[in-house]
Amino acid sequence: MKPHRQFAYRTAALFFIGLLAWAYQSTLPPPPKLCGSPGGPPVTGPRVTLRDGRHLAYKEYGVSRDVADYKIVFVHGFGSCRYDESVFHPELFEELKIYMVTFDRPGYGESDPDPNRTIRSTALDIEDLADRLELGSKFYVIGYSMGQQGAWGSLKYIPHRLAGVALIAPVVNYWWSSFPRNLTMEAYKLQPRQDQWAVGVSHYVPWLVYWWNTQKWFPGSSVIAGKPNFSASDWKILAKLYGEGSPTPRSVLKDYVQQQGLAESIFRDMKVGFGKWEFDPMEIENPFPNNEGRVHLWHGDEDGLVPVSLQRYIAKKLPWIHYHELPGVGHLLPNYNGNKEAILKSLLIGEYS
Repeated sequence: MKPHRQFAYRTAALFFIGLLAWAYQSTLPPPPKLCGSPGGPPVTGPRVTLRDGRHLAYKEYGVSRDVADYKIVFVHGFGSCRYDESVFHPELFEELKIYMVTFDRPGYGESDPDPNRTIRSTALDIEDLADRLELGSKFYVIGYSMGQQGAWGSLKYIPHRLAGVALIAPVVNYWWSSFPRNLTMEAYKLQPRQDQWAVGVSHYVPWLVYWWNTQKWFPGSSVIAGKPNFSASDWKILAKLYGEGSPTPRSVLKDYVQQQGLAESIFRDMKVGFGKWEFDPMEIENPFPNNEGRVHLWHGDEDGLVPVSLQRYIAKKLPWIHYHELPGVGHLLPNYNGNKEAILKSLLIGEYS
C-alpha cells in the first residue's frame, strides 16, 4: 500500500474514533454540584440523614408534630421542590390540626442525589424521613404529578406505615403491563410529538436522556423547555402563582430546583418515571381491606400532560381507590378553587361533596 493511502486510511480511522469519542462524551452529563461541598450550593434548611448516608432536605407546614392529629408526607412533582404548597391550606391545617412535611426529592434542591434511585428507594426515603422526624407508626402520603413515584411506591413497599394516600394528577407510565396496548398508544399520541420522543427516549434508551434534552437538533421535552401542554385554565393559574408580584418568582424557584444540576434531578426523574418499573401499580393489593384507611386519585378531564383515559382505566382495575374526575380542570388541579380542601378532607376525615 502506498504511503499516502496509508496516511489517508489512518487519518480517517482517527477521525472516526475521535467522532465516536465526542459522541460518547456528549451523552455524559457533568457531575452534580453537591450542596455543602466546596464550590457547591450552600445548605440553607434542615436535612435528615438517611439509611445510606444521603441527606434529604425538608420543610414543615401547619401545626407542630407534637399536637398534630394528622401527619402528612407530601411528595412534589417534576421540576418542583419542598417549597411546593399545592395542598397547603393554612386555615384547614389549623382547624384539623394537620402537620405536613415536604422534601426535596433526591438531586432536587438541597437533597443529595441518588444515582441508584428507584420507586422502591423513594418509598424507603419517605419511611426514613418519617422515622427521623418521629411521625409515628402511620402517616399519610400525598403524591402530586411525578410525585406519584412516592405514592405508588409507598402503597407497594410500605403499606403497613400508611394511614391513607392521595394521588393528584399522577403521571402515568405508558409501559405498565396492565394497560391494553391500544389504550396506551391512543393516549401516547395525544401528547405533543416532542414529548412522545422525549418519553420514548427515557424508556428505551435512558442513557441518551441528557443528550436528547440538551442537544439543539431536535426539540426535547416541552415540560423541561418551560412550555408544557397545559390547558388554558392551567396557564391562567400559573400566571397568578408565579406572575408579576409573586413572592417567589418562577425563575428563582427553577434556580433552586436545578442548582445541583439537571442530571440527577429532572433527567433522573424521567428515567425512573418512564423507565421499567419493578412492579405494575394496577397489581397492588388493597392496603386497607378493613377500611382502616383510604386511597384517593384525583384527575382533571382537561389535563394536557396525563391523558384522563389512563386514569379511568386504573380506577377500574383498582376499585378500592376512590376516583375523582373533575370537569374543566387541568394538571394544576389542587390550585383550582376548593380543591385543596376537598383533597384534604376526603383523605383525612372521609368527607367529600
